[in-house]
Amino acid sequence: MAGYRALTDVYEWLIPDHKLTPDGAVGAVSDLVKSLPPGARVLDCACGTGQLAVGLAALGLDVVASDASPGMVRRTQELADQEGVSLNTFEATWDELPDHLDASTFDVVFCVGNSLGHAEGASGRLSALASMARLLNPDGRLVLTSRTWERIRDGGSRIDVWDRLTRRNGRDAVVMYQWQIAATWEQEHHLQIVVAQIEPDGTVISGSERLSIWPFRYDELTTQLQAVGLTTDDVTSDPDGGGYKVVAVRE
Repeated sequence: MAGYRALTDVYEWLIPDHKLTPDGAVGAVSDLVKSLPPGARVLDCACGTGQLAVGLAALGLDVVASDASPGMVRRTQELADQEGVSLNTFEATWDELPDHLDASTFDVVFCVGNSLGHAEGASGRLSALASMARLLNPDGRLVLTSRTWERIRDGGSRIDVWDRLTRRNGRDAVVMYQWQIAATWEQEHHLQIVVAQIEPDGTVISGSERLSIWPFRYDELTTQLQAVGLTTDDVTSDPDGGGYKVVAVRE
């Protein structure tokens, strides 16, 4: 499941503008965050480059951040140091979380950024959800976001080129996604991501990585959440129409 190695240092070109800062990332889950008590314990178990984890820590929450990619863990810690906030970071897959963290010790577990699709098939996804559910306190909540995989599969294998330059840190890049859609839902799919940075002299520097994906239907996700003792409490569609956010509560 580990990935995002070649893309570690260009990942900001993949983050939507409104989630690019810690404040923006927290703003996307503001309703839930407002309901948390002071000092609530929170895990971001697919932390990426750390915008959400650092934003939560800046609010005074007790934040733990993990990722299967060592580069992402490094970037999260660098952002925390830059912003002057304290949090704990470590490298782990979802299945390894119980080796690092005690059961029933978190008020919220976040699994955002479409990361669950990298769990290997139905069994891997169920195992990942079980690991996350195990860490929640009674009435604790799991928050996850996902692409609408039904829509992705309907589009078939293709190359999507973003329709405009994306500017980050004073530099422009073109982002391309190459989808390789398998014949059935159960088979491994692939997504090749290319970030082509345009230098001031007109030369292009490309970073690329091929990621494995096992897509899932929304109904399958809710069934698996129930199987690990979580009840769906809220579902919110992505304003851009490409995905959704699910909040599930530990029974």
